[in-house]
Amino acid sequence: LSSLNSGTETYRKHMMSRRIFVRYMSSSPKWKQNSPLFADKESKAVLDKMIRVDHAGELGARQIYAGQLAIFRGTSLQPVIEEMAEQEKKHLNAFNRLISKRRVRPTAMLPVWRVAGYALGFGSALVGKEAAMACTVAVEEVIAEHYNDQIRQLHETGFEKEQPLREMIKEFRDDELEHKDIGIEFDAEMAPMYKAISQVIKAGCHAAIYISERV
Repeated sequence: LSSLNSGTETYRKHMMSRRIFVRYMSSSPKWKQNSPLFADKESKAVLDKMIRVDHAGELGARQIYAGQLAIFRGTSLQPVIEEMAEQEKKHLNAFNRLISKRRVRPTAMLPVWRVAGYALGFGSALVGKEAAMACTVAVEEVIAEHYNDQIRQLHETGFEKEQPLREMIKEFRDDELEHKDIGIEFDAEMAPMYKAISQVIKAGCHAAIYISERV
Protein backbone atom coordinates (compact mmCIF):
# COMPACT_ATOMS: atom_id res chain seq x y z
CA LEU A 1 0.00 0.00 0.00
CA SER A 2 2.86 2.32 0.92
CA SER A 3 4.50 1.57 -2.44
CA LEU A 4 1.24 2.30 -4.25
CA ASN A 5 0.80 5.63 -2.47
CA SER A 6 4.39 6.57 -3.28
CA GLY A 7 3.89 5.79 -6.97
CA THR A 8 0.65 7.79 -7.06
CA GLU A 9 2.36 10.78 -5.43
CA THR A 10 5.24 10.63 -7.93
CA TYR A 11 2.80 10.54 -10.85
CA ARG A 12 0.82 13.46 -9.43
CA LYS A 13 3.96 15.58 -9.08
CA HIS A 14 5.03 14.66 -12.61
CA MET A 15 1.68 15.74 -14.08
CA MET A 16 1.71 18.96 -12.06
CA SER A 17 5.20 19.82 -13.34
CA ARG A 18 4.10 19.06 -16.88
CA ARG A 19 1.09 21.35 -16.60
CA ILE A 20 3.25 24.18 -15.22
CA PHE A 21 5.74 23.72 -18.06
CA VAL A 22 3.05 23.73 -20.74
CA ARG A 23 1.43 26.82 -19.20
CA TYR A 24 4.76 28.63 -19.17
CA MET A 25 5.65 27.70 -22.72
CA SER A 26 2.26 28.73 -24.09
CA SER A 27 2.41 32.12 -22.37
CA SER A 28 6.04 32.98 -23.09
CA PRO A 29 6.34 35.58 -25.88
CA LYS A 30 10.00 34.70 -26.40
CA TRP A 31 9.19 31.05 -26.91
CA LYS A 32 6.44 31.95 -29.35
CA GLN A 33 8.71 34.21 -31.34
CA ASN A 34 11.49 31.63 -31.57
CA SER A 35 9.33 28.61 -32.33
CA PRO A 36 9.21 27.67 -36.05
CA LEU A 37 6.02 25.73 -35.37
CA PHE A 38 4.28 28.76 -33.89
CA ALA A 39 5.62 31.05 -36.62
CA ASP A 40 4.31 28.73 -39.34
CA LYS A 41 0.92 28.54 -37.67
CA GLU A 42 0.75 32.31 -37.26
CA SER A 43 1.79 32.92 -40.89
CA LYS A 44 -0.80 30.45 -42.14
CA ALA A 45 -3.52 32.24 -40.18
CA VAL A 46 -2.53 35.54 -41.80
CA LEU A 47 -2.43 34.02 -45.29
CA ASP A 48 -5.72 32.20 -44.79
CA LYS A 49 -7.37 35.48 -43.82
CA MET A 50 -5.91 37.19 -46.90
CA ILE A 51 -7.08 34.51 -49.29
CA ARG A 52 -10.51 34.27 -47.63
CA VAL A 53 -11.25 37.99 -47.92
CA ASP A 54 -9.80 38.31 -51.42
CA HIS A 55 -11.89 35.39 -52.61
CA ALA A 56 -15.00 37.04 -51.17
CA GLY A 57 -14.09 40.41 -52.69
CA GLU A 58 -13.60 38.99 -56.17
CA LEU A 59 -16.90 37.15 -55.94
CA GLY A 60 -18.62 40.39 -54.95
CA ALA A 61 -16.95 42.29 -57.81
CA ARG A 62 -18.03 39.67 -60.32
CA GLN A 63 -21.60 39.92 -59.06
CA ILE A 64 -21.57 43.73 -59.29
CA TYR A 65 -20.66 43.55 -62.98
CA ALA A 66 -23.26 40.82 -63.55
CA GLY A 67 -25.91 43.12 -62.10
CA GLN A 68 -24.77 46.02 -64.26
CA LEU A 69 -24.77 43.85 -67.39
CA ALA A 70 -28.40 42.92 -66.73
CA ILE A 71 -29.24 46.59 -67.35
CA PHE A 72 -26.64 47.62 -69.93
CA ARG A 73 -26.71 44.57 -72.19
CA GLY A 74 -27.23 45.75 -75.75
CA THR A 75 -25.83 49.22 -75.07
CA SER A 76 -22.45 50.79 -75.79
CA LEU A 77 -21.41 49.99 -72.20
CA GLN A 78 -21.82 46.22 -72.62
CA PRO A 79 -18.33 45.47 -74.03
CA VAL A 80 -16.70 47.75 -71.43
CA ILE A 81 -18.40 46.01 -68.52
CA GLU A 82 -17.89 42.56 -70.04
CA GLU A 83 -14.15 43.15 -70.28
CA MET A 84 -13.95 44.17 -66.61
CA ALA A 85 -16.20 41.26 -65.63
CA GLU A 86 -13.92 38.84 -67.48
CA GLN A 87 -10.91 40.06 -65.49
CA GLU A 88 -12.85 39.66 -62.23
CA LYS A 89 -13.72 36.12 -63.30
CA LYS A 90 -10.01 35.43 -63.82
CA HIS A 91 -9.26 36.79 -60.33
CA LEU A 92 -12.03 34.73 -58.75
CA ASN A 93 -10.86 31.54 -60.46
CA ALA A 94 -7.34 32.12 -59.15
CA PHE A 95 -8.59 32.49 -55.58
CA ASN A 96 -10.86 29.47 -55.99
CA ARG A 97 -7.76 27.44 -56.80
CA LEU A 98 -5.90 28.86 -53.79
CA ILE A 99 -8.85 28.16 -51.49
CA SER A 100 -8.74 24.52 -52.58
CA LYS A 101 -4.95 24.10 -52.73
CA ARG A 102 -4.29 25.64 -49.32
CA ARG A 103 -7.43 24.28 -47.70
CA VAL A 104 -8.66 27.70 -46.65
CA ARG A 105 -12.15 27.98 -45.23
CA PRO A 106 -14.20 30.41 -47.35
CA THR A 107 -16.16 33.05 -45.53
CA ALA A 108 -19.60 31.98 -44.39
CA MET A 109 -20.89 35.25 -45.86
CA LEU A 110 -20.50 34.18 -49.51
CA PRO A 111 -24.27 33.77 -50.10
CA VAL A 112 -24.85 37.26 -48.70
CA TRP A 113 -22.09 38.86 -50.78
CA ARG A 114 -23.37 37.08 -53.88
CA VAL A 115 -26.80 38.67 -53.52
CA ALA A 116 -25.54 42.03 -52.22
CA GLY A 117 -23.01 42.41 -55.04
CA TYR A 118 -25.60 41.74 -57.72
CA ALA A 119 -28.09 44.10 -56.06
CA LEU A 120 -25.48 46.87 -55.87
CA GLY A 121 -24.55 46.50 -59.53
CA PHE A 122 -28.17 46.25 -60.67
CA GLY A 123 -29.34 49.13 -58.48
CA SER A 124 -26.55 51.50 -59.49
CA ALA A 125 -27.14 50.71 -63.16
CA LEU A 126 -30.86 51.46 -62.80
CA VAL A 127 -29.98 54.98 -61.68
CA GLY A 128 -27.88 55.46 -64.81
CA LYS A 129 -24.52 55.05 -66.49
CA GLU A 130 -22.81 57.63 -64.28
CA ALA A 131 -24.04 56.02 -61.05
CA ALA A 132 -22.95 52.59 -62.25
CA MET A 133 -19.49 53.94 -63.01
CA ALA A 134 -19.41 55.74 -59.65
CA CYS A 135 -20.08 52.36 -58.03
CA THR A 136 -17.21 50.83 -60.02
CA VAL A 137 -14.78 53.59 -59.03
CA ALA A 138 -15.64 53.34 -55.32
CA VAL A 139 -15.44 49.54 -55.16
CA GLU A 140 -12.25 49.25 -57.19
CA GLU A 141 -10.54 51.98 -55.17
CA VAL A 142 -11.20 50.13 -51.91
CA ILE A 143 -10.06 46.81 -53.38
CA ALA A 144 -6.86 48.35 -54.77
CA GLU A 145 -6.04 49.94 -51.40
CA HIS A 146 -6.71 46.62 -49.68
CA TYR A 147 -4.40 44.80 -52.10
CA ASN A 148 -1.69 47.41 -51.46
CA ASP A 149 -1.94 46.69 -47.72
CA GLN A 150 -1.53 42.98 -48.40
CA ILE A 151 1.44 43.53 -50.71
CA ARG A 152 3.19 45.53 -47.99
CA GLN A 153 2.43 42.80 -45.46
CA LEU A 154 3.82 40.10 -47.75
CA HIS A 155 7.13 41.98 -47.89
CA GLU A 156 7.55 41.47 -44.14
CA THR A 157 9.76 38.83 -42.53
CA GLY A 158 8.17 35.39 -42.52
CA PHE A 159 6.58 35.62 -45.97
CA GLU A 160 9.68 35.20 -48.13
CA LYS A 161 8.22 32.11 -49.80
CA GLU A 162 5.06 33.97 -50.82
CA GLN A 163 6.50 35.88 -53.76
CA PRO A 164 4.15 34.17 -56.27
CA LEU A 165 1.14 35.23 -54.18
CA ARG A 166 2.53 38.76 -53.86
CA GLU A 167 3.06 39.04 -57.62
CA MET A 168 -0.43 37.72 -58.30
CA ILE A 169 -1.97 40.29 -55.96
CA LYS A 170 0.07 43.04 -57.63
CA GLU A 171 -1.30 42.01 -61.02
CA PHE A 172 -4.86 41.99 -59.71
CA ARG A 173 -4.32 45.36 -58.01
CA ASP A 174 -3.27 46.85 -61.34
CA ASP A 175 -6.42 45.44 -62.97
CA GLU A 176 -8.59 47.05 -60.28
CA LEU A 177 -6.87 50.41 -60.78
CA GLU A 178 -7.51 50.10 -64.51
CA HIS A 179 -11.21 49.50 -63.78
CA LYS A 180 -11.25 52.61 -61.58
CA ASP A 181 -9.75 54.67 -64.42
CA ILE A 182 -12.34 53.30 -66.84
CA GLY A 183 -15.11 54.34 -64.46
CA ILE A 184 -13.76 57.88 -64.28
CA GLU A 185 -13.37 57.96 -68.07
CA PHE A 186 -17.05 57.04 -68.39
CA ASP A 187 -18.26 59.97 -66.30
CA ALA A 188 -18.43 58.46 -62.81
CA GLU A 189 -17.84 61.88 -61.28
CA MET A 190 -20.91 63.23 -63.12
CA ALA A 191 -23.21 60.96 -61.10
CA PRO A 192 -25.77 62.74 -58.92
CA MET A 193 -24.44 63.08 -55.35
CA TYR A 194 -21.21 61.42 -56.47
CA LYS A 195 -19.30 62.01 -53.24
CA ALA A 196 -22.15 60.74 -51.05
CA ILE A 197 -22.64 57.63 -53.20
CA SER A 198 -18.90 56.96 -53.17
CA GLN A 199 -18.61 57.26 -49.39
CA VAL A 200 -21.58 54.96 -48.74
CA ILE A 201 -20.29 52.28 -51.11
CA LYS A 202 -16.76 52.51 -49.70
CA ALA A 203 -18.09 52.15 -46.16
CA GLY A 204 -19.99 49.04 -47.22
CA CYS A 205 -16.88 47.58 -48.85
CA HIS A 206 -14.77 48.20 -45.73
CA ALA A 207 -17.44 46.53 -43.59
CA ALA A 208 -17.54 43.53 -45.95
CA ILE A 209 -13.74 43.20 -45.75
CA TYR A 210 -13.81 43.31 -41.95
CA ILE A 211 -16.57 40.70 -41.71
CA SER A 212 -15.12 38.36 -44.35
CA GLU A 213 -11.76 38.25 -42.62
CA ARG A 214 -13.39 37.01 -39.42
CA VAL A 215 -16.51 35.01 -40.33
